[in-house]
Amino acid sequence: MNHERRIMTNKKLLKSTGIISFATTTSRILGFIRDILFAKMFGTGIFAQAFVVAFRLPNMLRDMVGEGATDAALVPILTEYQHTRSKEEYWEVARVILNLMLVVLVVLSAAGVVFAPFLVRVIAPGFIRDAQKFEATVALTRIVFPYILLLGMVAYSKGVLNSFHSFAAPAFSPVVLNITLISAITMLCPVIGVRGMAIGVLVGGFFEVLVQIRPLVKNGFRFKEKFKITHPIVKRIGKLLFPRMLGTAVYQLSVLMDTVLASLAWIVGNGGVAAMYYSIRLTQLPLAVFGIALATAALPKMSKEVASNDMEKFKNTVAFSLRNISTVMIPATVGFLVLARPIVRILFQRGEFTAYSTNITTSVLIFYSLGLLSFAGIKILVGAYYSMGDTRTPAKTAAISLGVNLVLNLILMWPLKIGGLALATSIAATGNLIILYVILSRRIGDIGIKRITLSFMRVCISSVIMGVFTFVTYRLFLYSPNPSKTHDIFVLIGIVFGSCIVYLVAAYITKVEAARKIVGLVLEKNEKKYSV
Repeated sequence: MNHERRIMTNKKLLKSTGIISFATTTSRILGFIRDILFAKMFGTGIFAQAFVVAFRLPNMLRDMVGEGATDAALVPILTEYQHTRSKEEYWEVARVILNLMLVVLVVLSAAGVVFAPFLVRVIAPGFIRDAQKFEATVALTRIVFPYILLLGMVAYSKGVLNSFHSFAAPAFSPVVLNITLISAITMLCPVIGVRGMAIGVLVGGFFEVLVQIRPLVKNGFRFKEKFKITHPIVKRIGKLLFPRMLGTAVYQLSVLMDTVLASLAWIVGNGGVAAMYYSIRLTQLPLAVFGIALATAALPKMSKEVASNDMEKFKNTVAFSLRNISTVMIPATVGFLVLARPIVRILFQRGEFTAYSTNITTSVLIFYSLGLLSFAGIKILVGAYYSMGDTRTPAKTAAISLGVNLVLNLILMWPLKIGGLALATSIAATGNLIILYVILSRRIGDIGIKRITLSFMRVCISSVIMGVFTFVTYRLFLYSPNPSKTHDIFVLIGIVFGSCIVYLVAAYITKVEAARKIVGLVLEKNEKKYSV
């Protein structure tokens, strides 16, 4: 009976992951269209770098008081109240959290606009040498910075809706943002330049908030309430959130450090900041579509299991999540290692995005892809700590990772240029993942290391088989001195699709759990279809 229940809960987890993955896939496809248009118009030049830095500033703070707060404090506490308290108590706490977030985010937005020149000097000191680049970055920062308020509201809505196991609206909100940004690039940017992107960010953020309102109201949210920021739960939220903010601050210091070093063109080369942006966008596809999607769906489930003191189910959820992310992230890594250059060239190399831009972006993409499994695994394990009410341990391990990342950056940026910064990040993330896993295992007992290791080995074998197929087909059909964009797009899609089929077959033969379930579902549907 327990085994059957575990299968049912895992199926629900995969169903939630599927909803988030579908929404994220849609968003990423639109995001790629957005990035292709952006790359064509701005390449890796001055205005591309100015926008990337300006957009990064509010995004650095959003994880601290927005999405980070959601994962660290909102989802665990709201999930607990959802299952142990009355509906009135739940919404009282939810409204207090909203009011607190509004106060903090309004102050941060105003401060960002006022102190924009100082912030740009700190995050991109290399820009000071170029007056045009510096002034453009400051101007864009002042336009974009209030986006942090809108991001915070989206994160709040996500936390509330996820506590009801409602994932659709939060997952689809980035789709609205990308549609708005595509419209801004095609209609505003040709008229007013890169400022059109900054305005598009604000308008898109407003629409992101708008799509959350209906599901919030449907679940019980009401607007006509007194403005209240005092409640006994505030202290508990602070205890959970403050270490999380420190941990996020450490992570954001890592992002800041990479941006600072990438802005030093005389060491890492011109266009480094933009190259990092494009390569991160590419690696985010498998990471967001499955890794972050699974972590998002798993967090409320793990929080509920901890709240009910069912540690066996909790350990099963953690192990199940780790096994499944390796099923996707390892073949994705192999795919990027083989196809990095044609992917970047075919997607971006047009207009202002030159062959030089392709070279530096390819270098970063290859080295970032080596950390895919670690980036996704950290999301799962950090969520496990948060569900137990422990935000200190992830903060401490992130601090260690930051130190490792800094040392490796300073060593690798000279011989490998901008690619060295990406490799340093991947190595530091892998160390962080190992430390988090070891500490969690010692705290709650064996999480199924033998089964995870066996699954990992099977996935690696299947991925190598896929990688050989990918490399051979790439050399036969895509490695051409006179490429044709339209032809190459279809060939690349065919190679990726064929590689996925080869991997799935190899994974089925090597008995990879997820692959067998996928094939089983397909066969089951076909049997039902032909039996009717």
